[in-house]
Amino acid sequence: MNGGTGVPIRGTQSLVHTLARCWRQPSLTGLEVLWRWIFGVPTLWVVYVQMRSILLLHTDGTMDVARLGIDRRLTADPVGVAAADPLGVTAKIGEAVGILLPDILHVALWLVPVLMVVWVVISSVGRTLMLRRMDKALHTRIGTLLVLQAVRMLALLGTFVLWIYCLRWVADIAVTRPITAGQEPNLVLYFALMIVATLGLFSAWAVVSWALAVAPLVAMLRNVGVGSSLQSAFRLGALKSKLIEVNLVMGIVKIALIVLGMVFSATPLPFESATTPEFLRGWWIGVTILYLVGSDFFHVARLMAYLELWRAYEE
Repeated sequence: MNGGTGVPIRGTQSLVHTLARCWRQPSLTGLEVLWRWIFGVPTLWVVYVQMRSILLLHTDGTMDVARLGIDRRLTADPVGVAAADPLGVTAKIGEAVGILLPDILHVALWLVPVLMVVWVVISSVGRTLMLRRMDKALHTRIGTLLVLQAVRMLALLGTFVLWIYCLRWVADIAVTRPITAGQEPNLVLYFALMIVATLGLFSAWAVVSWALAVAPLVAMLRNVGVGSSLQSAFRLGALKSKLIEVNLVMGIVKIALIVLGMVFSATPLPFESATTPEFLRGWWIGVTILYLVGSDFFHVARLMAYLELWRAYEE
């Protein structure tokens, strides 16, 4: 692919230009944020209502977590107490979760499938509106996008299941086995293996998920169905390596956003004695919103990069 210049184009060569174009078209990010929050805000409310009802059931209607075995000192100063006795805090939280877990799983059996279906529908419509605003020449294929989004959702769910199994395996090696043998758990090894497993699966998903991410775009570009779009997504020839390159770079950006979010979240902690719980709560909400908006912006930039590469490839 040379874009008509005779010089091969790297997948990320024009990424800065793509980011600048996204910045000059805030309506694209606005549409992405809008459809995600149309799903996210009601979902948070439903989850809050269900969790609150479970807590009321297990605290005799008082919402007092001390009835679950969690010390009030922990709720008043979670950072300080956790730093002073991490194993004790972990054990108390584990016991409390064990009490609530059966009811949580019972609710999840019906709530998770419903939320997945709603996500597939809203994301298909919202993504169609955003892509059509990005490029008027794209075709509307909402039905096709419904199926493709469902396929991608199932693949992502499988990745999360694998991640949970990896974390359980890490916990067995670094925590459970030493405790069974009468030794101290190796927390350094636990966190090191957890980070390696998380980053490894994250990178693997970035490498293999590009086809599932580009298939909806192919369907709208070529006005084809599910089977044709998936076949085309996996048979892109020279364009494949460039799409993988873009996906990897965006994966790294996503990790950087997570790290920045963690850093900004921890910024007020050294001044905890001079701040109020209300300020910390507002600060963390603000950081979370900035992270979500930034993540949506780079989602739009990735799709725009895919589209520009495809146009150059066709030329």
